[in-house]
Amino acid sequence: MNNAQPLGLLIDGAWVMTEDLLEVRDKYSGELLARVSQAGEGETAAAVTAARRALERPLTAQQRYGILMKTRELLLANREELGHLIAAEAGKPLKDALAEVGRAAETIRLSAEEALRITGETVPVEAFPGSENRMAFTIRVPVGVVCAISPFNYPLNLLCHKVGPAIAAGNAVVAKPASTTPLSALSLARLMQEAGLPEGWLNMVVGPGWTVGEWLLENPGIDYYTFTGSYAVGKRLRERAGLRKVTLELGANSGTIVHKDADLELAARQCARMAFANAGQICISVQRILVHEAIADAFARELVARTKELVVGNPLDMTTDVGPLICEQEAERVVEWIDDAIKGGAHLLTGGTRQGALVQPAVLTDVQTGMRVWCQEIFGPVACLATYKTLDEAIERINDSEYGLQAGVFTGSIDVALRCAREIRVGGVIINDVSTYRADNMPYGGVKHSGSGKEGPAYAVREMTESRIVVFNHRPPKD
Repeated sequence: MNNAQPLGLLIDGAWVMTEDLLEVRDKYSGELLARVSQAGEGETAAAVTAARRALERPLTAQQRYGILMKTRELLLANREELGHLIAAEAGKPLKDALAEVGRAAETIRLSAEEALRITGETVPVEAFPGSENRMAFTIRVPVGVVCAISPFNYPLNLLCHKVGPAIAAGNAVVAKPASTTPLSALSLARLMQEAGLPEGWLNMVVGPGWTVGEWLLENPGIDYYTFTGSYAVGKRLRERAGLRKVTLELGANSGTIVHKDADLELAARQCARMAFANAGQICISVQRILVHEAIADAFARELVARTKELVVGNPLDMTTDVGPLICEQEAERVVEWIDDAIKGGAHLLTGGTRQGALVQPAVLTDVQTGMRVWCQEIFGPVACLATYKTLDEAIERINDSEYGLQAGVFTGSIDVALRCAREIRVGGVIINDVSTYRADNMPYGGVKHSGSGKEGPAYAVREMTESRIVVFNHRPPKD
């Protein structure tokens, strides 16, 4: 990428430059990647106006399908370039960044297919006394303008999870990517333009939440907000949105149960991989691991051995498993939380040291419920071990959290699996895998402080449309 030429904002089909430039740097080397225009209040308002104007020229279902499928083709054609861009701007290991591009292409494909499947249903009003001569059905109509606010940890795929279904459902979009990782989002906008998306249907504004985010929240021209980020910001968004629809994908401190009858090697391998993937910066990252006391020592040894096998370093190296956190301040915070836990009686089995924004994957044991590494979302490469005696205790401890996004359960017993599925209060229970599992076509969303609403293209399209009843009063012909 040419970092000498500043990048603009996409507003009403044009790339708009501003004087307020944001520097985007490689999260590992610190090298300047690009300077990006930041939106002022005028540009933010213009983006919303452009989206509202676009709705006056509706796209047919076939048009939306065709544009999204072409976008998918372009994503795959540019996979290498986009993967390297994500690895640089997000610090994500290149092999994971390339996988993210593939997932993003599939998310767009799934969205395209949903554009052809939007249906209503018949309503038997004729069965109601006095309505014998009537017939009714529902149709689903777009909500209008969707504001999509996406995070840094999956800067391409999570934006596609918002933009793809919104366009598929016939909505226009104003997107605000994370200021730390705007480059892959701007690349998506360019590809969608190339795919034939008309002006105004996707507008991209960049800037901090306390300016651009607030202006978007205050703008009455937005009908729907879809946000992925922290609980504090999500709570404020819901309070300020009023009667407008909101989907929130917020934080978690996801738990995984390893029961005494589990495949110990499988459980340790998956926990090690997914506790530290993307340096632990995943909402459903494995953070709390509850292990039955009968296998606790053996599991800990296996988990530590697997963790020590992970390669930590330059994300552009294809052998790297764990790259840097998004910034050095976050790495400092993670190490501070680890140190606090150790002072409180926890024991560090491996890792926990820092070099710049790199933190060596840490495994803690003897972790107490009140420690920040256990009860809050650490969003870093830390796995916490605790033991339990009975399944009742394990389920109770998993549920003892403000969050409820997903949970993992390793067991050989169908009875244990079904009981956990019924009793663990989360949005998703993953059996014989960790909480981090997500297929892009499944319903994804949490309860409690983890948010509300569902993502996954089919489910997001339902969220991003309104049901409208249509009733015909038909009279029999006169003789």
